[in-house]
Amino acid sequence: MCSNDFQDFLMRDEKIIWSGQPARGVLFTGADFLLIPFSLLWGGFALFWESAVLSQPKAPLIMKFWGIPFVLIGLFLIVGRFFLDAWIRTGLRYAITNRRVLISRSGPFAKFTSLNLDRLPEVNLTQRADGRGTIRFGENASMWGGRNSFAMWSPALDPTPQFIMIENVRGVFEQLQHAARAPSS
Repeated sequence: MCSNDFQDFLMRDEKIIWSGQPARGVLFTGADFLLIPFSLLWGGFALFWESAVLSQPKAPLIMKFWGIPFVLIGLFLIVGRFFLDAWIRTGLRYAITNRRVLISRSGPFAKFTSLNLDRLPEVNLTQRADGRGTIRFGENASMWGGRNSFAMWSPALDPTPQFIMIENVRGVFEQLQHAARAPSS
């Protein structure tokens, strides 16, 4: 990760204190405890339905095609969502400056987010035993709907700004807290 990724976004007299990026590869979250069984049930039923209909020689054509979208959704929920999330995270970059938190997402879901340190929303820290973790700038996503409901399926597309699975999350959190308390320069 290079702090040069943010040079075009820096204001006058703004300095990068920390920069990083999320973990690479397939990432499992706490929500997967419920999402994996649900996706297996969905996909299994969709495959059962489609195979049962296709095994009937006189089944109406509409019935043969009816299950295809459900099978595709099942495949996405079972495996595709992990690869989509991993691919999106390859384009994520994070930085903390003496004034702001910066998050840049490139690719087809490109987005740039800037949060002023003096007006940060609620900041939540979750940490794993290996020192990696997530800093979330805002309330946690609800698993049961709301505007963040897709976030549980793909954390990288969560509309709430966050540093997803970064190394040394506690140290970064402390740097963030220190920068937020320091007077603006």
